[in-house]
Amino acid sequence: MATSSFPDIWGWIHNLPPQSQWPTNTTSICICSSPTSSQPSLHLSITCKTLTHPSSISFSIFANYNQPISLWTSKPLKSTSNNTLLHEQVTISKLLINIIKDILNYSPIKLSNAFLNLPQPSSIPDLKDIVNFLFLALAFVISIYEAPQDIRRDCINTIKNHFACPWARTTSKRLMRLIGSNAEEQWMRSMNLAITNWMVELQATNPGLKAPSPMYSLAISGLGLWKIQLYCPVIAMEIEKCNSNGQDDQKLGFSLNYHQLEGVIQLNYHVTVREKWIDVLVSIDNVRCDVMRLVNDTLLKERGAGVDEKHFPSRISLHLTPTIQTNVISVSVSRSSENPTREIGVERSIEGSFEPPNPHIGISVTAGETVTTNLKPWKFEQSVYGNSGTFNWFLHDSINGREVFSSKPSKCALLKPKAWFRNRYSSAYRPFTRQGGVVFARDEYGESVLWKVGNDAIGQTMKWEVKGWIWLTYWPNKYKTFYTETRRLEFRETLRLTLA
Repeated sequence: MATSSFPDIWGWIHNLPPQSQWPTNTTSICICSSPTSSQPSLHLSITCKTLTHPSSISFSIFANYNQPISLWTSKPLKSTSNNTLLHEQVTISKLLINIIKDILNYSPIKLSNAFLNLPQPSSIPDLKDIVNFLFLALAFVISIYEAPQDIRRDCINTIKNHFACPWARTTSKRLMRLIGSNAEEQWMRSMNLAITNWMVELQATNPGLKAPSPMYSLAISGLGLWKIQLYCPVIAMEIEKCNSNGQDDQKLGFSLNYHQLEGVIQLNYHVTVREKWIDVLVSIDNVRCDVMRLVNDTLLKERGAGVDEKHFPSRISLHLTPTIQTNVISVSVSRSSENPTREIGVERSIEGSFEPPNPHIGISVTAGETVTTNLKPWKFEQSVYGNSGTFNWFLHDSINGREVFSSKPSKCALLKPKAWFRNRYSSAYRPFTRQGGVVFARDEYGESVLWKVGNDAIGQTMKWEVKGWIWLTYWPNKYKTFYTETRRLEFRETLRLTLA
């Protein structure tokens, strides 16, 4: 697979002559050229130390000034005199893990990475692409945190374009499958922290700037399950609405920006072949959405408005559509529109008094009416548009019943200490998990969409497009502010199933 214009580092290493033929003990390749010849560029070098036993090799990324500035150096790796570094399984594994751990170490949230284990390099498909992508990711992070100011912007702009190409997106998904879900979460938090730091700096002078690749998603099809994982730094999500009050509050801005959206969507599918048609049933297994911090509690308390000020999910919408609809006969959903019960009770009372010798009798009559409506914070709806089945979750204000994502509380409501959105992560009646996320599972949301497909499609592999939107809203929790905002993320993935 083509690597766009990013250098083929794997091929460069393989084509190096034996170390005994190197002019010096160091050789290098340019990995990020400057727009003008007068400016320094980034180089990757290999240094061989033959005075040690056994001899060792180390990799470095440096800026080639007159006096080169080292930005990153790997741990020493054992070598052989025949320069067979990338043919030695143990050495390759150590190099890959070295790069991954160094990227993870840029996050101030120190989680255990003892579980980081990779398969044997010989069993990794497209190992060349994995190696090249890891050096690309490392160069991106190094450019943000370590590159000198005069070349930093050009380096980031050049490398970010490589990330946007199809090769990088495809290879990043392969890498995540290799390292596993736990390491994947750490990886995405480290990468999105780097993007957030870069975006904060650029938005200080250009407030309308958007992230180059704001969202990462991974789709898996198989074993009766469709799974989509997605990550996006909050700062890169599109602002749908906000008020101007509080936009200049740097403490609040720090807390809101230094989080990322993490989502998992799992759908079960089942194919049943009938006599004259095929049933394709897709149901909800799990929909999980969390807003996770990118920095530790200490930073959020010192530089931010505290750990309790962050966005919360306020709406989730999913659309499932077969991409080729020639054989689709009908679409059915399994849930009726909401028809909530409203209980009305009338209470009347009569009070009388008699005080002789006063001939008048004083009677007071009072009548009261109470209205009770049962309303859950989250309302679920299903619908059909053409051949698309849709799932929608809406969060409602439990006081006035309005949708949260499309409204904002009044200033009086923001001042009420017992409003539902105050202490929303610790209240017994909170509509979120304690961490501030939501989970929709099949115990309550096990609804499904059923497609009837003509039996001439038997044996074919059909593609379904899953298109979705997630809204995050901020209303003040414990912090004293009138600022509110709602952000939106759109994602799209293609999933497959065989009709058999």
